[in-house]
Amino acid sequence: MVKHLLKVTDLTLSELWKVLKLTREIKASRKLGLALFPYLRGKRIALIFEKPSTRTRVSLAVAISDLGGYSLELEATKLQLSRGESLEDTVKVLSNYVDAIVARVRSHDTLNLMAKYAKVPVVNALSDLVHPLQAISDMYTIWEVFGRLRGINLAFVGDGGDNVCHSLLLSSSMLGVNFRIACPKEYRPKKSILREALSNAEESGAEILVTEDPYEAVKGADIIYTDVFVSMGFEEEKEERLKVFLPKYRVSKLLLESTGRRTLFMHCLPARRGEEVTSDIIDDTRISLIFQQAENRLYSAGAVLSILVGGGTSGIG
Repeated sequence: MVKHLLKVTDLTLSELWKVLKLTREIKASRKLGLALFPYLRGKRIALIFEKPSTRTRVSLAVAISDLGGYSLELEATKLQLSRGESLEDTVKVLSNYVDAIVARVRSHDTLNLMAKYAKVPVVNALSDLVHPLQAISDMYTIWEVFGRLRGINLAFVGDGGDNVCHSLLLSSSMLGVNFRIACPKEYRPKKSILREALSNAEESGAEILVTEDPYEAVKGADIIYTDVFVSMGFEEEKEERLKVFLPKYRVSKLLLESTGRRTLFMHCLPARRGEEVTSDIIDDTRISLIFQQAENRLYSAGAVLSILVGGGTSGIG
């Protein structure tokens, strides 16, 4: 049966840990200069982008090549989709050409439709709802730094309805990471995502909190995480959003020092310095994990595709 990855919770807890452990294996081999096992040998993977991308685009292409596969980068504007061909027909055709479809889309509904008609795995490389590849890499980074996930206190400050926040919420709730969100009341997480996370947390023991007070959210935090206040697709709302978020939800040294412990900083990038976070935090290598996160996108992308498409460490499904 074809296994799609549209949200982190499309994976079981066991499957998610397989991905994290394979990420560790791939990174260790690369760092030691060892030949990587060709999990994707002979696999052809289509990369479709409706939105700009740096880390996701490059990490996927390099990971696929490193693991023996071949990527085909397809700009949506250069496909017949842009001239009126139906998504259904496009996906059916691509399913006969490639072994997986990875797509960055404007609407999550597009991914749902692709998964409905695809005969090969569909992987979400970002939608307006969630960003599972980012969250998987971030969970690996936290595990790498702290040696554990269960019981870690992760605080997100900013837009609670952000796609990265949604995916961190879901992955944290699966893995037993305590996740606290500080956001304006009009930018709370989507109700369906929060319900799913709370259900997962009952089993994992994760504590979930949504508050309007950043200082409440970050109390005792091991990590403070933020993302841009104006995500792709919301540029027309920039002035309105900045009025709501600034300065209350900006991550500053004052906020970081209020946690009561040594707290690290994470950001999925790209960052708007001076908006959601001050430059002194981004550039402080003693606390900032942002470039470690970005590097780990390469290894986690390879792990996800190796397991979904190439069979990985005994595979999924």
